[in-house]
Amino acid sequence: SQIKGVGRITIFNLIHRFGSAENVYFSKETCVSEALSRKQYEQLKESKKSWNVDSEFDKLSKQNIKFYHFGDSMYPEKLRLIPDPPYTLYVKGNLPIQGVRTMAVIGARTCTEYGRMAAGHFTEAFARNGVQIISGMARGIDGISQQIALNNGGKTYAVLGCGCNVCYPPENRALYEKICETGGIISEYPPDTQPASSLFPPRNRIISGLSD
Repeated sequence: SQIKGVGRITIFNLIHRFGSAENVYFSKETCVSEALSRKQYEQLKESKKSWNVDSEFDKLSKQNIKFYHFGDSMYPEKLRLIPDPPYTLYVKGNLPIQGVRTMAVIGARTCTEYGRMAAGHFTEAFARNGVQIISGMARGIDGISQQIALNNGGKTYAVLGCGCNVCYPPENRALYEKICETGGIISEYPPDTQPASSLFPPRNRIISGLSD
């Protein structure tokens, strides 16, 4: 999942073909090379030389980051059902509690006063009735909704378009820290991945997929 140029679609195709990630890693090079582009195959070979799974898990542990993959028993069942599920999830804090009603609340970054009022009205009611809130911690409605959920004793979870150890936008640092403590920060991208415009639209399917 951390090999450059090997995306989630390729990962699922490989695992479908070979049975498991372990089988992909230990299969004969000729077999794997047939399933990848030349560039992807070279990246895979290089990763075997330079990448150490124990040290990588140690890095995650030191940052209090949990790692889940599609075959993990802790992987959210709702996400398994979407057409394009993420293969990996990196989490600071916790995943949403399965079996608890969950709503997505998202909206404009540059929002109106009415938007603020409406987001606050609904989110406060959800939080006070035990409904979990999923959003993107973005400027505007997302951050406002998640702050109101916390103010009313609710649980909220943020799905980011960057690594889960990267606070974006930076002005939401206090909100980020509080969500880590009481809910969770979630990303399909490896830690230290910086925000980019191309990464935000795909994360919306995760926000939707985690919600009822």
